[in-house]
Amino acid sequence: METRLMLEETEMKLLSPLAAKSALSAGRGVFEEKCKFRTEFQRDRDRITHCKAFRRLTHKTQVFISPEGDHYRTRLTHTLEVAQVARALARNLRLNEDLAEAIALGHDLGHTPFGHIGEHALNEAMPMGFAHNEQSIRTVEILEKLNLTKETLDGILNHRSSGKPGTLEGQCVRLADKIAYINHDIDDAIRAGALSPEELPKGPVEVLGETGRKRIGFLIGSAVEESYGKSLVALPGPIEAAMRELRSFLFENVYDGELQKDERTKTYRLVTELYESCLDKRNLPPEYACLGCEIERAAGDFVAGMTDRYALRAYSELVMPVSWRW
Repeated sequence: METRLMLEETEMKLLSPLAAKSALSAGRGVFEEKCKFRTEFQRDRDRITHCKAFRRLTHKTQVFISPEGDHYRTRLTHTLEVAQVARALARNLRLNEDLAEAIALGHDLGHTPFGHIGEHALNEAMPMGFAHNEQSIRTVEILEKLNLTKETLDGILNHRSSGKPGTLEGQCVRLADKIAYINHDIDDAIRAGALSPEELPKGPVEVLGETGRKRIGFLIGSAVEESYGKSLVALPGPIEAAMRELRSFLFENVYDGELQKDERTKTYRLVTELYESCLDKRNLPPEYACLGCEIERAAGDFVAGMTDRYALRAYSELVMPVSWRW
């Protein structure tokens, strides 16, 4: 028997009736023969980890722009932490761990350089607007041509808080994203001197735990207890409220705080001016200039795909006068 068939049979026997089964996948946009050795969702995972957009996450900002030190999160380490939490949730809920992992690994492929500042800048500059979850779909479907399953695409598109994933595995990733970034951004903020542990709001800390390790374990366990056998992956009300309060605290004191205010202003301007320079087709690489879409969309594709360091180099070459370049 082919390995894939044995894996599919195991899924049917062991996973929850509510889990997505790879043998019952809604398929891909372009038909392909199935692999003998991997399930459809395992193929999605492998395609994502081998694509160029995934490798570029190594040099994309998570929160802190050009931090001094090797221990700050990047967009790639954030993605790996989300995948770990999502897999833990899926495993304990008897859901499809491969699908949860594929969604998690692909959820931020469309993110801009310089984190959410870059996203806000492109959203303001592009006539059609910009959202990183939609750009992630454009990345895997059009720019990388990965031809992923519909279940993986649905999870990627709907991983934001406002999204409504069509699978429980997608719901695992939506929750895992928040669990991961809230806790690792606290850790990075303390490392950067933007926060001290004593400044964290006492209520959420008393409910969720004093350290990131304790909070992550507690949140995963709480979600499993609340969601097992149900058609919704969620936290109990009081715990969800505590996590929301901690998230609001981060927005007020870290994401929109004073520590990197000047850097955020400079970065916003850099991304905006870089995008505007790319509206001249001569400044676009051939693979973007020939996409067959409007120039505004192609320029957004090019800028969104840049790493932080490539964006700085491109800005120097495309925007700054020759005599000012370093």
